[in-house]
This record gives sequence, C-alpha cells and structure tokens, in this order.
Amino acid sequence: MTEDLTPNTLMISKKKLHYPIQPPLRDYLRHYDRETPLPVSYRDLRQISGAFPLIDRQGRDTLWETVFYEPQALRELSAGLTQVYALLKTGSDLSFTDHLQADRIDYCRFGNSNPFRVRIVNLLNDNYDYFYVKQADASRVYGLELEHLLSPNRLSYLVSGDTLVEEHIAGIPGDDFIRTRMPQQHFNQVRIAKEFVKFNERCFARLLGDMRSYNYVIVVTPDFEDDQYRVRAIDFDQQSYEGRKTMYLPQYFKDNLPVIEMCSKFLKPEAIRQYQTEERVLMMRRVRLERYRLKALLDCMRRDELAPAAKTDQLKAELNQHHCTTAFSRCHSMGDVVRLNLRLMLGPPPR
Repeated sequence: MTEDLTPNTLMISKKKLHYPIQPPLRDYLRHYDRETPLPVSYRDLRQISGAFPLIDRQGRDTLWETVFYEPQALRELSAGLTQVYALLKTGSDLSFTDHLQADRIDYCRFGNSNPFRVRIVNLLNDNYDYFYVKQADASRVYGLELEHLLSPNRLSYLVSGDTLVEEHIAGIPGDDFIRTRMPQQHFNQVRIAKEFVKFNERCFARLLGDMRSYNYVIVVTPDFEDDQYRVRAIDFDQQSYEGRKTMYLPQYFKDNLPVIEMCSKFLKPEAIRQYQTEERVLMMRRVRLERYRLKALLDCMRRDELAPAAKTDQLKAELNQHHCTTAFSRCHSMGDVVRLNLRLMLGPPPR
C-alpha cells in the first residue's frame, strides 16, 4: 500500500457542502448523453405520506426506510419510475415498461445525498432490479464520470435538472464482507488483498475520498479454477472534497483494518509495488483511450468550486509533501489538484 499501513481515526466532514451543476458541466453532460428529461424528479419523491424502518434478513436496521404515498400519487410515480428505469437501461426504448412495476421505494436519511432506492419488478418472471434517485451535486457527478473513465467499471447514470439517477452496483457490501465472510476465510485471501491494493491506488490517483467499508462492494466472479474479485466504489459524494491526503487512501480507515492486516500478511512489499504499478499502467491506458473526453471533463472541473478554499489549500500542501514537489502550490482549484495528481501518478512529471 502507500506508506504506512496502520489505519487511524479520520474525521470526515459531517455534512458535505452542496455544489450545484454549473453550465459548463451541464453542457458536458448534454454532449455525452448524460442529461435527459425525466418524468419523475427527486422533489416528486419527497412528497411521502409516511415511512417505516427497513429491516434486513438478520433483523438489523438497514438505516433505510420504506416510504409510502397517497394512492393516486403512487400510481403516477410508479408509471414514471418504470420509464426512468427504461431510460437508464435502454435509452429511448420504452416498449417493455408495461410489464415493469415500481413495487417499493426506500429512503435513506443517513449521509449527504439522502437517496431514494427504487425496486423495479419484472411482472413476467418476478425478477427485480434497483436504481437510485438523488439530488444532483457537481462533485458527485464528477466522481461518477471519473469512475466511468478511469476505473475498470462502466457506470450508467442520468441527470435532469436537480435530479440524479444512478444504476445499482451489485456486489457484497464491504462491511458485510468483513463482518461475515472474512472470519470464515473461505475465499482466496491473496486475490482479495491484491484487489484492495489496486482499489487503494485508483482512489488516490483520482482523489476519491471516504472509502469506508460501507462505501464499496466486493464483486465475486467464478473462474474456471478459483473466484476472481473486484473492489468497486459505490459512493462518490466525497470526490476531491476533503483537505487531508489520507482521506483519499482507503487503507487509513479504521473499519478497513481487517483487510489491511490481510494485505500485510499475504503480500510482500515488492508484490504491493507490482500491483500498484499494474493499476497505474491500466489507468494510463484508459486515459489515452478517453483523453479528449477526460480533458473536457477536467476543463469543467478546473473552473468549478468543489471544496472550501481551506480544504483545497490543505490538500495542496499535503500533496506537495507527498510528491516532493511545489507544483500543487500553483493550483487554483480542486480540479487543478486532481489533474496534476493524475499527471504525477500516471505519467512523467510536468516540465
């Protein structure tokens, strides 16, 4: 991993400031087909009549509430939400919405985005899927787009005015994996450790923060001899917002300690450096493939306000020290900081 492996207590901002989408980013989203009119908005979903706690199969509180609406409002919402799902999955083809139904809507008061989670059921076979409706926030959109461009994962999301719709990212929540599966040790620990090193590297390169265990999932793919794993971020609220460098390194969060101990146990330092280099090379190849789109995104990001000035100054100072440079002192925004950090980590230093 990067530097010392010992996690410490990190203080995430209790409530991240909301940053609206500015015209340059709005133009970018429109150009790359991320913005489209939606029949249901976040504000529409806020018109709830009541709610009750959602309990999981083990009887634990999930911190989500299942909400309900007046009958007429529910009928209108259900029709609109099936269209939203169709737009998210198949673009403009709405032909199959007749056999889809929004049969449950959950709301989460925890965190920054206060999202709604919508369960869509296929009435022909009872199969179901989820998507999320959130308040559109510029830093969250930048986080989604950087994930789409720089990670091995592709994301489907749509923006309409002040509403953001995201697809569900399937996987085992990190906190569940650590609590229930790691003690059993019925998995390839070396492969999990390797993937966490790569995940740690990706987060730091593009400055995605707050990767505590409940903000990522473990995706398990059966292979012909053994399972393969991938660690995927599912929360992008803290894209380049915090001032402390360690906020962008998942290895420093206390609830990731069992994974860090596993990395220390099964990976030698030279293996860790190898996996870090592998991930940087893969990211660099993605940068080359998407260089025009990435440049357009970073040009918007550099002109945007995404964090308080004090946090930006703190991060500039800490990254100067980390990279043994003074180049970050010339950055004027968090977008400048992200751009320079990517250049320093993925390619030769700027002249």
